[in-house]
Amino acid sequence: MKALVMREYKKLSFEEIPKPEIVSTDEVLIKVKAAAICGSDVHGFDGSTGRRKPPVVMGHEGSGVIEAVGKDVKGFVPGDRVTFDSTIYCGKCPECKTGNVNLCRNRKVLGVSCDEYNCQGIFAEYVVVPERILYHIADATSFEEAALTEPSGVAAHAVRLTPIELNDNIAVIGCGIIGQLIIKILRPSCSGRIIAMDIDPEKQKAALQAGSDLAMDSKQFDHSIIIDRVFEAVGIEATANAAVSIVRNGGSVTQVGNLSQKISFPLQAVVTRQIKIIGSCAICGEYPIVLDMMAHGKLDVKPLISRVVPLSEGQIWFDKLYNRTENLLKVVMIP
Repeated sequence: MKALVMREYKKLSFEEIPKPEIVSTDEVLIKVKAAAICGSDVHGFDGSTGRRKPPVVMGHEGSGVIEAVGKDVKGFVPGDRVTFDSTIYCGKCPECKTGNVNLCRNRKVLGVSCDEYNCQGIFAEYVVVPERILYHIADATSFEEAALTEPSGVAAHAVRLTPIELNDNIAVIGCGIIGQLIIKILRPSCSGRIIAMDIDPEKQKAALQAGSDLAMDSKQFDHSIIIDRVFEAVGIEATANAAVSIVRNGGSVTQVGNLSQKISFPLQAVVTRQIKIIGSCAICGEYPIVLDMMAHGKLDVKPLISRVVPLSEGQIWFDKLYNRTENLLKVVMIP
């Protein structure tokens, strides 16, 4: 099969590799129909994260059609249109048994190659995954839209973890894909104001289109506005500290971004102002929610798709995303 392989950092090769085969009886073989480029793939493109060590087939945001199933697969048959979680959880550890599959002790992430494992991703014609991470796609949802189920699930998980009350004012710091999806998921049920913050004027405009009431640079923030909840969707020291500085006493900050491994953090302010810090990791049961929202027109991800391109052009589009030569949000590749 054809696949986009990172043979060395910043160098992608569109080449022939062996087609994966079903090994375990609970696995399915999927013909990939759409594969979106995640920001984590772009950050891994230069080796800075240590999570995409060559050689690796990256990619974990996608959709496709089942071509074959293992003998113990019960809920899916060949021909089914599906999407899948990015995390392959074991289903056996204490976290999995209590339903916290996103925190699985033995988890692997599609398209990640690190010290512990190398898990083939979906920038390829085919991929094999276990049945437990699969979800059906409604006929009304395109493969390209379904490829954004994973980042939508990340946003939905962060929203579910946050103790939002009626008429809360909510700030979203960082208006890339995850920030905009948080706004889109918040909007139908948020009775207070949603304030978006980003240094990029284009992303501020996009946040307004996504449903925020206001959009601004955090340096322009009016501190007379009481902010009850903050979602931080960047993951660097400046934005994490800004989140703490603007939230009200007793409010909460949900930390979704994790670009930096370590930061200097205002611990004393968090303690003396009794601010709740909530870490949000991946997805834990939100796939059916966002797929239902997509199918019923309550979550429109089409405006977030900047380009739909052939997988063979992967190097071109990774270069554009990495160098930020165009104002791109989500690029979806078609094998």
